[in-house]
Amino acid sequence: MIKAIKYYIRDNKKEASTLASFRILFGILMLISLIRFISMGWVEEFYITPKFHFKYYGFEWIKTLGIYTYILFALALVACIGIILGYKYKLAMLLFFLSFTYIELIDKTTYLNHYYFVSILSLLLYFLPLHATFSLDSYLKKKSYSYVPAWTVDSIKLVLGIVYVYAGLAKLNSDWLLRAMPLKIWLSAKTELLLLGPLMNQNWFHYAMSWSGALYDLTIPFLLLFKKTRSFAFIFVVVFHILTRVLFNIGMFPYIMIVATLIFFDATLHNKILSFIKKVFKLKMVSLSNVQENYNSNSLKFKGFIICLFFIVQLFLPFRNWLYPGELFWHEQGYRFSWRVMLMEKSGYTNFIIKNGVSGSYFYVKNEDFLTPFQIKQMSFQPDFILEYAHKLGDHFKSQGHKNVQVFTESYVALNGRLNQQFINPAVDLYKEKKGFKHKTWVLPLKDEIKGL
Repeated sequence: MIKAIKYYIRDNKKEASTLASFRILFGILMLISLIRFISMGWVEEFYITPKFHFKYYGFEWIKTLGIYTYILFALALVACIGIILGYKYKLAMLLFFLSFTYIELIDKTTYLNHYYFVSILSLLLYFLPLHATFSLDSYLKKKSYSYVPAWTVDSIKLVLGIVYVYAGLAKLNSDWLLRAMPLKIWLSAKTELLLLGPLMNQNWFHYAMSWSGALYDLTIPFLLLFKKTRSFAFIFVVVFHILTRVLFNIGMFPYIMIVATLIFFDATLHNKILSFIKKVFKLKMVSLSNVQENYNSNSLKFKGFIICLFFIVQLFLPFRNWLYPGELFWHEQGYRFSWRVMLMEKSGYTNFIIKNGVSGSYFYVKNEDFLTPFQIKQMSFQPDFILEYAHKLGDHFKSQGHKNVQVFTESYVALNGRLNQQFINPAVDLYKEKKGFKHKTWVLPLKDEIKGL
């Protein structure tokens, strides 16, 4: 076993064109995504206009740069160009990872699974030789590598496999399988779609989509691994993600996943992609020395340690919700960063009451005075948002001269088609509750439990 592992790490090679093709396609998609984000006015809406930003625990030091947030986007755009060209690749990928991740950490209101996916993937790609060939780096150094270690390609496959399989496991719950929720809610609102419209209100279609979605996630990475099923599986990838794009309008994520799964194909396809790029841009490649990639032992050990640590985190972080009692979809402790994709339709309203703990006098807060409409929507059903906002309100009114400040809530939330239920214990002064990873006992239990993994 040990000999086989050593052989795989040191001697098993794959063509460098696979990584070069992936690098170019990844850079192009990120460039388009950033331009789209800016053109939609979202920089202003999400990062500049809000008076208050919700922070990830431990990252409170990440601050909005106001109008200078555009500089962060400019840096990310420049990094994308460097990635595409393969020019100073390590610096470009590091710059992209840092700028993109900083942007996402400014306000957790904008959290999306595919933003997290881009961040962790770009971190991994920093340690991989995507510039080994067909890059300005290789051209300027006059050294282009024909082969790279197989693990550098397979590590990207492993990340995609984790995303798919964990998303599939998360769907093995009673709401998704036995109630077709929340798809039943979302699909029923799409009856205006051409051709597909008549199906959107069909109960059997809701269950077909739910079960096929779980089956797809659980099997697609394995079907992509084997040559006999790869082409067939890729057709499913394209159909599935285009369908989700049409039905749910989830931005660039479907295209990112479609392009990313090309990594499962052998070098024949990637050589064709590079040849197409050469032809379109009329590139004349100078003859360079073709040698196999040969990392020194110190570099390999360091990279191996970092990448192993990376995958340990990715494999175990999604299961941290097991540390908390109660219904995950309700209290959401351990929900983020766990590939639980499109599993909840959650809405609610949360009013805040500022009370004088001595005199008993109180008044209601106008959330519109502090938060944007989008922030209010997200805050109303997420406990960590509610607690953070309660502390913000307590600090604000205390600074305004109010005495003996206490913060209480009137909070009701509906989950996956259920009727509104009281969400937060109205007798708990949230201003006294501490932020952190401790179980939030002030979140009232869900009356109708969701059974699943």
